[in-house]
Amino acid sequence: MQGFCSPRLAAIEPYVPGEQPRIADLVKLNTNENPYPPSPLAVAAVREAAASGLERYPDPDSLALREAVARRHGLGVDQVFAGNGSDEVLAHAFFAFFRQPEPLLCPDVTYSFYRVYAQRYEIDCELQPVDATLHIDVDALAARAAIGCGGIVLANPNAPTGIGLPLPRIEQLLQACARRVVLVDEAYVDFGGDSALQLIGKYPNLLVVQTLSKSRALAGLRVGFACGQAHLVEALTRAKDSFNSYPLGRPAIAGAVAALQDEDWFAHNCRTVIDTREGLALALEDLGFEVLPSQANFLFARHPQQDAGELAVALRGRAVLVRHFRAPRIAQYLRISIGTRAQCEALVQALAAILPT
Repeated sequence: MQGFCSPRLAAIEPYVPGEQPRIADLVKLNTNENPYPPSPLAVAAVREAAASGLERYPDPDSLALREAVARRHGLGVDQVFAGNGSDEVLAHAFFAFFRQPEPLLCPDVTYSFYRVYAQRYEIDCELQPVDATLHIDVDALAARAAIGCGGIVLANPNAPTGIGLPLPRIEQLLQACARRVVLVDEAYVDFGGDSALQLIGKYPNLLVVQTLSKSRALAGLRVGFACGQAHLVEALTRAKDSFNSYPLGRPAIAGAVAALQDEDWFAHNCRTVIDTREGLALALEDLGFEVLPSQANFLFARHPQQDAGELAVALRGRAVLVRHFRAPRIAQYLRISIGTRAQCEALVQALAAILPT
């Protein structure tokens, strides 16, 4: 690659996604996917959309999907932007809003892709330390924003911790950073978090990003969206149309619309994941783990007497995958996606066999 790529590309440290193994019969709890199949309505819609019309380009505006999101959340269609997964939506938002004279503010423990986007678009990103319990220090972040910043980006619930912020704390940040965009990434909000979507009419600087990969079990379709006042959506559309005018295919749009309409499946699935999460947290605590409070479809836990990296390796040897990050401050934690009850029981049994008695 050296000699052909640009120096700018060579300087970027890419995001490392969770392992997608090619080995059968693994208990896969490492990438925060939904353990259950998507809504049957979504599957049927994908099949129907794939049966005809693929020779034509899809709707560049994804209007049917944006209308479905708008109806569900009481918004105008001009307040909704759709993209190829929330990662693409986030990338457009970084490009559209955060290359400012002042630095972008971001927690130091959060979704590591944010720093990659900042590198890619040459955005000055200033990391704000989370507190000793790995909670976002909203007071410190707001105080720094009030001095002047290029915007704020945070995940709520946060990743990889799973810890959520209540809406008054989000409003504190919106008020402190009134001149710049505050992006709230709500990839996991449907598993117990408080969504900031209801604040959009009140704050012209609020952009909320969500995905259908988690609570709608559509990770394989790559569908995400952002909601904000019309001027923010217009800016995102401008960014999209300078990159790829057709980000979503016909099957993805059709499947996403159907998934958003199946409220019974959605409610049952979220409740099942939440109940399983609470049961797994108790089981891990019984094994001596310290488990952070989670409002996501994963747990972040550490064992005071065991090295997290060694535990991850030992679990893989027993065909159980979890995520281990070698980053500062969190190197002794494991992020454990919530699987089916049977998968979580297999994890607990594997840990019981590994841990000394």
